[in-house]
Amino acid sequence: MYDDASFYTFMPSAAPQEDRQTTPKHKRRQSLLKQPNEDSQANERTLDAIGEASTDARHHAAPPKATLSRRAQSYSDFHDAAKAVLDRDVSPEQGKANGSYEDIKDDLEFMDWYDGLENDLLDASHEEYTNYQKQLDLYSFHLDSLLSDSTKTLDLLTLLSDSFKSVEAQTTTFQKQCEGLTQEQKRLTQLADEIAQNLKYYSFLEPVTRRLNAPGAGSLVRSQEFSSMLARLDECLEYMAAHPEHREASTYRSRYRLLMTRGLTLIRVNFVNGLKDISSNVMKRIAERQLNDTTMSALLYAKFRVGASELKEVAQEIRKRTVRAPGADAGAESEYLGLMNELYANYSATRAKLIIPWITKKIRDVAVAPSTSKELVPFARNSISYMREMCSYEYELWREWFEGEDGLYDFLESACEPLYDELRPRIIHENEILKLCELCTLLQTRYMHDQDDDEPPAANELDFSVLIQPALEDAQTRLVFRTQAILRDEIERYKPKPDVLDYPACNRKVSLSGTKNQRTATSGRKASNAEPTTPMPKTPMIVEGGDSLDGQWGFDTQAAFQGWYPTLKKAIWLLSRIYRLVNSTVFDDLAHQIVHQTTLSLHHASTLITTNRTPADGHLFLIKHLLILKQQIVAFDIEYVVTPDINIDFSGVTNTFYELRERGGFFDPRNLWKRMGGNLLPKVVENMLDAKVELDGRLRGVITDFTTGAADRITTPINETATGKKGFDPLKAVNQAKVIAEKEVPLLRKKLDEYLDDRRTKETLVSAVQDLVVQRYETFYEGQMREKNGESGSRRASKKGKGREDEVWDVDMFEEWAGGVFMVGKVLGREEEDDDGFSDRGSGT
Repeated sequence: MYDDASFYTFMPSAAPQEDRQTTPKHKRRQSLLKQPNEDSQANERTLDAIGEASTDARHHAAPPKATLSRRAQSYSDFHDAAKAVLDRDVSPEQGKANGSYEDIKDDLEFMDWYDGLENDLLDASHEEYTNYQKQLDLYSFHLDSLLSDSTKTLDLLTLLSDSFKSVEAQTTTFQKQCEGLTQEQKRLTQLADEIAQNLKYYSFLEPVTRRLNAPGAGSLVRSQEFSSMLARLDECLEYMAAHPEHREASTYRSRYRLLMTRGLTLIRVNFVNGLKDISSNVMKRIAERQLNDTTMSALLYAKFRVGASELKEVAQEIRKRTVRAPGADAGAESEYLGLMNELYANYSATRAKLIIPWITKKIRDVAVAPSTSKELVPFARNSISYMREMCSYEYELWREWFEGEDGLYDFLESACEPLYDELRPRIIHENEILKLCELCTLLQTRYMHDQDDDEPPAANELDFSVLIQPALEDAQTRLVFRTQAILRDEIERYKPKPDVLDYPACNRKVSLSGTKNQRTATSGRKASNAEPTTPMPKTPMIVEGGDSLDGQWGFDTQAAFQGWYPTLKKAIWLLSRIYRLVNSTVFDDLAHQIVHQTTLSLHHASTLITTNRTPADGHLFLIKHLLILKQQIVAFDIEYVVTPDINIDFSGVTNTFYELRERGGFFDPRNLWKRMGGNLLPKVVENMLDAKVELDGRLRGVITDFTTGAADRITTPINETATGKKGFDPLKAVNQAKVIAEKEVPLLRKKLDEYLDDRRTKETLVSAVQDLVVQRYETFYEGQMREKNGESGSRRASKKGKGREDEVWDVDMFEEWAGGVFMVGKVLGREEEDDDGFSDRGSGT
């Protein structure tokens, strides 16, 4: 605003035109920091110029020439311009009025000139202040102009600020409106998109209906477009199931399900037709000429591998839909699963027509071969190996046609039917238990998965154990049947011959054979003290060998078993045969039956030996064999779980009928009704059977019977029967008992040596007899003391220590004497010193 050049144009220029033209152009001054004394110098030059201008004005009467004053670019320039204006204010008339001194003509003019000169001097003396006042006035005017302009500018700026605020408010309002419109646009766009998104699940119905119902729709099954169409149908079904609140959602869902079924049915038809074409081509080639194994294999497998991958992708469309997705219809997957099962069934039937005749021919060839025609195990080994190879080929071909193993093993089991049909009759007619055991061992070790192995079969490998399981079950069933038959015929119904019950002669025969074998190894004192022992194994045994009892043991098993009763040998042999060949539960049940029947058989034999010989022979026979049986069954890991033996008791029924017949009213319904809730119905009785408990109970009972019999023979003179007779002499009875004991103890030890081999067992039995004899004597002694209380007699009981011969010994003295006679600890200690090896034989008992 102040840069306008017209601001100072009304002021005449103080400098002549020539001077202005010769004056150099104005240059912008430097900053005040760089020229500190420039202002004072400029002021001095300005004052000099004003004085010169004033003098020149008085000498020139002519008016000054008009000049264009320069624009004040800075404070100093503005001061120069102000001085020039002051010089222009001296009018020409004033110079003319003052005139010069020569022009004065009279006093009046002189006075005027003098007054003028005085005024000029006064003005000249006040000129500086006048100029300064004018300058201040000019500054004041200029500042007033600036203030006025500034006020106008501020007012303008205020107006602009208000305008800007108004524009800002309007802009903000407009922005908010635009944002609201934008949000509304987005909402409407999203709503439109959602409507379009939801609508596409409904609009897809018409085109897909036309496509699937059009003629020749089956030709599109193997194209990618058909798979995409089924995927769209899945999306539509899932959408309808997820939004049941939509109008007509159930209607569209049912129609889409029909379309999906239609599409998958087209896949099934296409798959079956493709499979039928391949099968008819192969069967036609087979019927034309006789083919060898190589050509047959190429036809049966190479031809089927050609189009397998394409048909597998087609079948996968059905398989993907056999698993119900979350929110899908409950019955949809069963319908699709039926379609997939039809594919499995068609494939299985087609392959069965081709391979089962071939497999049947091969199995029959193996069955009529000289090496396998009459032998069960070689036939099973060859035929099962062939079937395993065929099943492996079929497994690989199946994985090329289908994904997964659903329906695979059903097909392979049907393919194995020729093997089952040929192997099952052979198993049923096989009576040799060893061959059945060998067959079970073959199937379990070679083809079955080990249950103890933590690693499961590989996911992409054939699990042949599933296919061979029926054959193994047949063999195990036949083995259990034959085991039960042998148990019934050779153990339960066993009738011993007299020579079998010739004990202890049978033990002596074994002892002589054992002594003869050991004669070269014994000499000196050990030979003289060596007992005739049966070479019987002291550790549990499991038969691993053939039918003979000479297995793979490290000793003469036939000699070891010669001292055993036949039913015991057969029982151990049976247990060792079927051990680990049948299910553990079945084995436990059979083991209980075998142990139970063997125990009964041994008890029956003991009774017969007691009748023919002595009770001691029967008892020792039973003790020996029960100890052997208990020791041997430890190896078979039998789970001794009490199992109920259930029987039906009809005694209540018969008693009720007898009672009604005796009382009358047999045909009265009221009497029958009264008896209906009581004894008329038969009762179920559970007899709890535990072989181990039974064996331990019988062993304890026979040991008690044996020790009681031996003690009874020794304590006969002092038993209750003898003491109750008149004229009983206690001292004489005690002496007789001591004499009997001194005779019976050696006989007892000899009898034990004839039956038992373990020295600890023998000493334990002798110790039990000694304890029982001492107990009987204590009872006798206490009875005698009670009778003599209050009576005086010449005889009195001896105290502890060495007793008199004419006195009855007390219990301690008799016990000390019995220890010297029975010599339990001394004999055992001497034998342990003689042979430490025998001391560990009784650990099992």
